[in-house]
Amino acid sequence: MADLKYYDIIKEPVVTEKTMLAMEKKKYTFSVHPDATKNQIKEAVEKLFEGTKVVSVNTMNLEGKTRRRGRTSGKTAKRKKAVVQLTEDSKEIEIFEGL
Repeated sequence: MADLKYYDIIKEPVVTEKTMLAMEKKKYTFSVHPDATKNQIKEAVEKLFEGTKVVSVNTMNLEGKTRRRGRTSGKTAKRKKAVVQLTEDSKEIEIFEGL
């Protein structure tokens, strides 16, 4: 397994209609490093965003989609998503404000 630092674990937020509705319940969705564990994701969120306290982390491994160009076919890269649930008294994550 790779030696991951907390700033390498979280790549970007996932912004869709479904994730925006889940933010009302303090659930935030991130695209994360494929080798990251739930404990590493929890620590990374708490270190990157001051005042946040994580209750639970749910992860999903997404296989690459098959794509074709003429006769040649290939696959897109594998991805991993994490849904992070914050406590009720936790501060909101600021990168989602204004969306």
